[in-house]
Amino acid sequence: MDRIPSVDLKDFISDDPIRKQKFIDDIGKAYEDIGFVALKGHFLDDTLVDNLYDEVKNFFNLPLEVKESYEVPGIGGQRGYVSFGKESAKGKKEGDLKEFWHFGQYVEDDEARRKEYPENVTVNELAQFNEVGKQTYKMLEKTAKYVLRALALYLNLEETYFDNFIHNGNSILRPIHYPPITEEPKNAVRAAAHGDINLITLLMGAQGRGLQVQRHDGEWIDAIAEPDELMINVGDMLSRHSNNKLKSTIHRVINPPRELWGTSRYSIPFFMHPISEMKLDVLDSCIDEDHPKQFEDITAGEFLTERLIELGLIKK
Repeated sequence: MDRIPSVDLKDFISDDPIRKQKFIDDIGKAYEDIGFVALKGHFLDDTLVDNLYDEVKNFFNLPLEVKESYEVPGIGGQRGYVSFGKESAKGKKEGDLKEFWHFGQYVEDDEARRKEYPENVTVNELAQFNEVGKQTYKMLEKTAKYVLRALALYLNLEETYFDNFIHNGNSILRPIHYPPITEEPKNAVRAAAHGDINLITLLMGAQGRGLQVQRHDGEWIDAIAEPDELMINVGDMLSRHSNNKLKSTIHRVINPPRELWGTSRYSIPFFMHPISEMKLDVLDSCIDEDHPKQFEDITAGEFLTERLIELGLIKK
């Protein structure tokens, strides 16, 4: 496989059972084979996307001391600003060449759950930043819900199996800025090879070269989306839950050619997380004689904490 398969969510939400089943089969097979799809027919409109990129660029163009005033200590970078080079991939000591922001869940119907999460951080200098971020968060969460419904059916589960686990889940919207490269990086890249922690990731901003996906044979291929597509990949939580039937694929963001070092890159992933008490125990439907259980039982919250320690975002 030399390119990422493309699917259209409109097929799944159509009233045509044949189109719906084809979407289920196509996305399921893609996630077994490569772990990534490019998705058309999502719930983001062009105006919202343009507004979000404008606001994100406005934020990262603020003076460093202003941005750093929104860096919240003691919460593992789960909300607000995370400064340049602070995050590194699992097993890698060099920090990634990026700075980023985190929008988190907007809990409106569960007081106990609301207290479980850090509060979202308001940027006072930019009147529209927070509202545009919230709108984008909601539309990506809605898109992710339907993708997970398709995957539930592919895994022989009830269609809404994931719904209660992702309602008020610990999902994160992360606008990332990869600044211009000003000197030869010492073993550092914009984002070192890694797998995602969560159930699925929906990525805006994969339209140019940079994102690469590792095939099962070890070869790296470019993952480039069309202007109207999101790149969506399986995370480690869903891989565990499905006994690695659905693959969490290693991916990276490489540095551009030297002639493009002076340019910024922006990408905006939405990490779909469930509520912390969701059991990630391997599904019975994914265990058989040829596929014995590969993973120990663990909750989503326990798994997330383990990984944030490995990434250096929280201390033991």
